Amino acid sequence: MGKINTTATKGTILHRLLKWLRSGKGQRTVIMISFMSIPLLLLIIFAYLPFLKMFEFSFYNMKYIGERKFIGFDNYRDVLTDKEVMNSLKLTLYYLLGSFVQLALALYYATMLSFKTKGGSFFKGTIFFPYLISGIAMGFMFRFFYTRGFVLDTVLSWLRFELENLPYWLRDKNVNNMALVATSVWKFMGQNMVLFIGAIMSVDRELYESASLDGANRWYQFRYIILPSIKTIVILNMILSITGSLSAFEPPYVITGGTRGTSTFFLLMHNMAHRHQKVGKASAMALILFGLILMVTIGQKLIFKYGFTDSNEDISQKTTRMLRKQRAKEGKQ
Repeated sequence: MGKINTTATKGTILHRLLKWLRSGKGQRTVIMISFMSIPLLLLIIFAYLPFLKMFEFSFYNMKYIGERKFIGFDNYRDVLTDKEVMNSLKLTLYYLLGSFVQLALALYYATMLSFKTKGGSFFKGTIFFPYLISGIAMGFMFRFFYTRGFVLDTVLSWLRFELENLPYWLRDKNVNNMALVATSVWKFMGQNMVLFIGAIMSVDRELYESASLDGANRWYQFRYIILPSIKTIVILNMILSITGSLSAFEPPYVITGGTRGTSTFFLLMHNMAHRHQKVGKASAMALILFGLILMVTIGQKLIFKYGFTDSNEDISQKTTRMLRKQRAKEGKQ
C-alpha cells in the first residue's frame, strides 16, 4: 500500500507539473528562465570564474607557464611600495582633472544645442564623431598630430609662435601628460554631450516658458531648471569619468608607449603581465584597481542617498522660489 500511495503521489505531482508547463504562466516562466540562464552562464564562465582565478594568482609568484610559488600578500606589499606604481597613480589626477573639463564642455555644448541653433545638427554630429573613432586609430592620429614640426606646431607657427620656443609635446614631461589627456577629452566629450542632450530634451518645456515670464534669462534657466533636472545624469557621467580616469590605457599605450613618465596604472599593469610575465603582481594590481573603483561606486551611492534628498521636490516650485530669492538680492543691490 505504501508503494502504491508513493507512486500515486509522484504521478499527481508530475501531472500538475505538466499541466503548469502547458499553461501560459508556466510557458512564460520557462522562456524567462531560458533567456536568463544563457547570459548568466556566459557571465559566470567569462567574468566571475576568471576573477576568482585572478584573486588566486595574486597570492603567487608565477608566470603564465612554469612553477608557482605561494608568497601570500607579498605581491600586494610590492605594489603598494613600488615608486613606479605610485607615480602611475599620480597620473590619474591629470585624467581626473581632464574628465571634469570634458564634462564641463559637454554640458555647455549640450545646453547650447538642445535649443534651436542654426546648424545644430551639424555641430552635434561633428562633436560626437570622435567617439566613433577606434582608440588605436585615434592614438596614431594624435601621435602624428603632436610630432615635432607637424600639425600642431604648424598651426601654432601660423599664430606667430616660434618653433624653437615650443615644447616637445610627447617628450617634455611638463606637458606630455596634458597632451595625452587632451586626446581623451576630444574623444569622449561627444558621448557625454549626447547623454546630456537626451536628459535636457526630457525637461518639460513649460518650465522654460514659466521662467521666461518670471524674467529668467538663459543662465537662470540653466541654473534653476536644467541643472536640477538632469543632476542624476551629471552624477552618473562624473562617476563614469572618474572610473575611466583610473583605467586610462589607449592614449599612453599607442601615442607614447608609456615612456617619459606617461605610463598609467592600467598600462603598467598590462606591461607587468604581458611583457615582464609577472602575472601574480599584475593580478594584485588589478585587484587594487578594482578596490579603487569599488570605493568610487560606494561614494556614488552615498552622494545619491545623502546629497540629493530633495530630488522628489517639484522642479517648478524650486525654480520659482530660487528666482524670487535672486530678484530680491538684485533689488537690494
